[in-house]
Amino acid sequence: MITTNPFQERSPRHCRVFAALALAALTSCAAPDQAATPTLTSSAPPPRLRFETVRSILHDSKGNLWFGSWNEGVARYDGTSVTYLTTKDGLCHDQIRSIYEDKNGVVWFEGGAGLSGFDGSKLIAPGSRDYAAKQRWALGDGDLWFKDDGEMGANAQEGQPGVYRYDGTTFTYHAYPVPVEPTRNSAYATTGFARGKGGRVWFATYGAVFGFDGTALTTLDNERLQRTEANGRMHCRCVFEDRRGNVWIGNNGIGVLLWDGTNVTDFTQLHGLGRAGRQAGRMTPMPGDLLGDGPSMHRVFSIGEDRDGNVWFGTVESGAWRYDGKNVRHFGAAEGLTTNDVFGIYRDRNDDLWLAGHGVFRWNGTSFERVF
Repeated sequence: MITTNPFQERSPRHCRVFAALALAALTSCAAPDQAATPTLTSSAPPPRLRFETVRSILHDSKGNLWFGSWNEGVARYDGTSVTYLTTKDGLCHDQIRSIYEDKNGVVWFEGGAGLSGFDGSKLIAPGSRDYAAKQRWALGDGDLWFKDDGEMGANAQEGQPGVYRYDGTTFTYHAYPVPVEPTRNSAYATTGFARGKGGRVWFATYGAVFGFDGTALTTLDNERLQRTEANGRMHCRCVFEDRRGNVWIGNNGIGVLLWDGTNVTDFTQLHGLGRAGRQAGRMTPMPGDLLGDGPSMHRVFSIGEDRDGNVWFGTVESGAWRYDGKNVRHFGAAEGLTTNDVFGIYRDRNDDLWLAGHGVFRWNGTSFERVF
């Protein structure tokens, strides 16, 4: 299938890719010890992606940049051109929520449903799967974690909400410590992951956040975080542990909750950036609500940290926000961030900060530049 790139006239270097040639183009990448990071500061700008919305980014060990879309497949930029893969090429799903590289150099694409890998020459499916160790959680160096295979929670074979741990050989399914109620599987559908100190890993689901340190599981749910109908229940879309060990929980409705290991702070309300009403998680007004139509921080879909230790929050409808340890600042079109929706925050191998939404933007220390 031939797809027209809407940015073709504005980006003459953009490569039109035919589905039949997509895999062949991908195999031309150099070996890891020969590759260089894509040059993004040359006189000719990189081509604009044909995606309407980008939600995930990976800078791989070969220097390629990968971009996962909301519902249009995945793209790879090798420093010269962009190559696209979709379900027509064998990709598991056209919504790519996360992209990871394993210790063998295989790049994995986590779809809205299912999982695909790219081994340097072809797309591959996950190999061996183990469903017998659901309650026997483990943690190892270099492990990757992936959500369940269903689009809205566990499928019939998985049986209950949980995640896959990939050790480079086997995909082992581990179940969350929640009641097995098939009608409530979607309440614990996995929405994001984060790594913390000592290899600890965090899993965001709509109704709770789970942490695993290799020994014990921690559950942060409505009860533990003191959420009610009045102050808004969790609808978690992301989780992040900063370099200090603080856990930031982003919600679609009640914004950001901050957990320091003992206490929880309603961060969004504390900084006067909450809202009541439709899509706010509650109808009851609270201190710290915005009354006007300005940007808010109640719909947070992504969280990350820059090289200086500032914590960034990506929202739907309100651009991005930065917390420097004292103050929260908004970033939008005036600072070069021309997307109101920020679905991904990523720090690459050079420690550069990227934001993904309707376009891909890189932080230059003062403002954002749209690169793709």
